[in-house]
Amino acid sequence: MNRLDLIIPELELERVRRVLRQTGVPGYSVTRHVTGYGAGGVISEGLEVSGTGANAHVVVFCAPELLAVLRPALRQLLGTYGGVAYVAEAEPL
Repeated sequence: MNRLDLIIPELELERVRRVLRQTGVPGYSVTRHVTGYGAGGVISEGLEVSGTGANAHVVVFCAPELLAVLRPALRQLLGTYGGVAYVAEAEPL
């Protein structure tokens, strides 16, 4: 099993959700308003009212075969809208 962690602009969350659903991902978790210090050298806090600048953290657990289908679509989204994604092996407890 793989664990996929995505840190994306919160405004692009619906696009990522659409790709996850279309690919057949069985489920995922989302944390909104994620802050942190990134490669740009700025702590991303986001604006409270509009949400502009805020990030979301999406966690997906899926089979490697599903990740192979998901990867090209997510790479395209990340290339267009920004964000990062990392994959790790995961083992159920």
